Amino acid sequence: MSTHPRPINEALAILEAKKRFASPAQRLEHLRWMMRGRGLDDRLIALYRSSLVHGNVFTGHGQEALSAAIGMFLKRPITGTPGDVFAPLIRDTAGRLSFGESFEDSFRTYLGKRTGPMRGRDGNIHRGDPTRGQLPMISHLGAMVAAVCGTLLARRLRGEPKSARTVGVTCLGDGGMATGAAHEGINVMAVEKLPMVLVVANNQVSYSTFNDRSFACKDLVSRAEAYGMRGISIDGTDAEECLWAVGDAIARARNDEGPQMVVATLMRLQGHGTHDDASYVPADLRARFPDCLEVAPKKMITDGVIDQAGVDALWSAVKEEITQAYERIRNEPAPDPNDEDWTAWSSTDLTAFRSGSGNSGNSGNSGNSGATP
Repeated sequence: MSTHPRPINEALAILEAKKRFASPAQRLEHLRWMMRGRGLDDRLIALYRSSLVHGNVFTGHGQEALSAAIGMFLKRPITGTPGDVFAPLIRDTAGRLSFGESFEDSFRTYLGKRTGPMRGRDGNIHRGDPTRGQLPMISHLGAMVAAVCGTLLARRLRGEPKSARTVGVTCLGDGGMATGAAHEGINVMAVEKLPMVLVVANNQVSYSTFNDRSFACKDLVSRAEAYGMRGISIDGTDAEECLWAVGDAIARARNDEGPQMVVATLMRLQGHGTHDDASYVPADLRARFPDCLEVAPKKMITDGVIDQAGVDALWSAVKEEITQAYERIRNEPAPDPNDEDWTAWSSTDLTAFRSGSGNSGNSGNSGNSGATP
């Protein structure tokens, strides 16, 4: 639980939020998504070490409680309705899954399968599917704030009714909060009073630069007031706190209470990627932050939500889900350049394009564009 002192009115609001967003059933669902995120990350690391992954693997170890909560409270698109928008970053495996990404599509992307959402043509962390409300990541350094802002502004201009209000969420790290792209996007988010939530994971280290060299304020949540939005600071290792804080922020944004910022203090438990052993992280800093996937089950057992046998059964079921998903896709094909007709240009007629006789915006050619399918 966060040690930040809270005024009485905020404390009462928190009690109400816990009832709405951190019930025993929601805590069980949350734990399952946390486990799925950790289990998938661990399997991807094993595949990377077997030289089967194209590119690197960036894991969410230590950030599952925060990330998993996001997808739980967003509305997935269904036929005839656009649903909410989520722009996950490199440590949001759990959030991607809880918002609807399948194990199969995750494996397909990392293994470079043509059957995946990126058809084997883009780096694994840049995957996404806008038709399912998940924007492919451009960069984890602030770029996705503007992308979500633009999506929400477009819907506003199209006359989205309040009764069908959709919410946008993206994430940032403590390092990303220092970028110009982040500042510009957050400012638009606040000025336009968009129904949007910015979830900030202060995981103590921007690659290998620690907080004392990244920002001078005591807590990044103080920037929320400067931008003119509501902000809340939480303990990102406390699963229950992540649940009610993220759920409440998304509900407030949906209820036209303006943009929201949730800042979670936690620790990145592994290196920046599988190439990084994080040997630069002092032992005393690491010791300050427990693993959310060790803390959450213990607290739930204490609270009578589940017993140890139930926890063990959940882990077994999750591992079996992941194994079955991998077996289903492992022999699917890689892209064949002789069969693919996609191109980075909107026109597939490169001869006409280079001569200037073709219209790259409307060539009349039926070839696929470089946009995500």
